[in-house]
Amino acid sequence: MIYGAMKVSLGGSLKLAFRPWVEGIENIPCEGPAILASNHLSFSDSFFLPAVLDRKVTFIAKAEYFTSPGVKGKLTAAFFKGMGQLPVDRSGARGAGEAAINSALKVLDRGDLFGIYPEGTRSPDGRLYRGKPGGLARVALLSGAPVIPVAMIDTEKIQPPGKVVPKLMRPGIRIGRPLDFTRYLGMENDRFIHRSVTDQVMYEIMRLSGQEYVDIYATAAKRRIAEAEKGSAAKAAEQRGAAGKPQR
Repeated sequence: MIYGAMKVSLGGSLKLAFRPWVEGIENIPCEGPAILASNHLSFSDSFFLPAVLDRKVTFIAKAEYFTSPGVKGKLTAAFFKGMGQLPVDRSGARGAGEAAINSALKVLDRGDLFGIYPEGTRSPDGRLYRGKPGGLARVALLSGAPVIPVAMIDTEKIQPPGKVVPKLMRPGIRIGRPLDFTRYLGMENDRFIHRSVTDQVMYEIMRLSGQEYVDIYATAAKRRIAEAEKGSAAKAAEQRGAAGKPQR
């Protein structure tokens, strides 16, 4: 009930204000379970995609959205719960990962749509990064559900980091044909199969999105960017200090 009300209010407002365009909507089945595997450019990805679909999509969201303290934290948690999001601990603990997989399987067992971002986090620079194999591949192989590749287009330009007011522009969504991995049933514990399944999905996302592909994880890219920025800041501070010293 809450999801339906929020879809009408929030989804309707998003479609009216931003007018997202969609290609391949016919690739979403009218009924039955399916996994929507998407690139991840913006916080808004989890809202634009459900807004253009008739069916409910359940995504996993980082646990911090559900556990933040204070009034704002409680409102955020209520919002994500209302949107049908599932909390997942991204700290790397195996037990947390298994809990997320089990939650995803319950969604698919109900015959619903489950959404996942194989990169594991938002792209730091608009490029497409290597998919993490554990979650997507295991859910696909354990459930037997088809994987539908999805490409979000230009959502990162609507509200770049540091911008409070979103830019009114048309984002796009390209939905690819379902990928069938039932030939790998019974091999859900084979890490080489995990890698193969994930890479095939990421290739389709790359083809749909037109993004440049980078064969490292986005989390590693974010660390490199942060280290580079820290080094640049330290160098700038050193230069300012040298400039302020009296000449002999």
